[in-house]
Amino acid sequence: MSANTGTNEPIDMWHYEKLAISQGFRMVAGIDEAGRGPIAGPVVAAAVILPFHCDIEGINDSKKLTPAKREAAFAKITSMAKGIGVGIVDAEEIDRINILQATYKAMRLAAAQLTVDVNLFLVDGNPIKGLGYPHRAIVGGDAKSASIAAASIIAKVTRDRIMCDYHALYPEYGFGRHKGYLSAEHKESLFTHGACKIHRRSFEPVKSLCGKEEEAPKHWVQTNLF
Repeated sequence: MSANTGTNEPIDMWHYEKLAISQGFRMVAGIDEAGRGPIAGPVVAAAVILPFHCDIEGINDSKKLTPAKREAAFAKITSMAKGIGVGIVDAEEIDRINILQATYKAMRLAAAQLTVDVNLFLVDGNPIKGLGYPHRAIVGGDAKSASIAAASIIAKVTRDRIMCDYHALYPEYGFGRHKGYLSAEHKESLFTHGACKIHRRSFEPVKSLCGKEEEAPKHWVQTNLF
């Protein structure tokens, strides 16, 4: 399995897995997250163990795939993986401990859900504080490692489905379309309806808006906050 770099030089998506096995690690998993940037909804992390050298068409950084291709890859990964763990940290806790710590927590939860003993985790980006397992951080890993790419897809699709469920509860915000990111539509609905229960109050412009709500007449807050 390889991915194109854009310079006609394919990337061996199994390079880091092969390297780990050559160094004596028997079971390797990838970890990635989705949802650090949105102003609403949870941050979701996934840990995935793939069978070595399995072929999943189109697997790459989940952000580069169309929703339909992500869903197809999600189905293939879930049917083939030796283990999948998912960690979810909601907006309230993100506000309480900050997004970086919430991301670390989601990743720890995902890793802890795996029932197979993992010798090494491959992580997208930076080392995970407090993971408690040997791990190797790879910058841009979701486009360089099959295991991390699979985790990226599981995390992204899981989070998108959660946001579609929230769309049914709060249709006025359009969560099913923008997934909680600050689109023009989302910004307009936020200032029209106020913040709802899944908005991250430590993120702008929600933070400033909620400050204004606290200064507004009590009846305005009650009819617009939730």
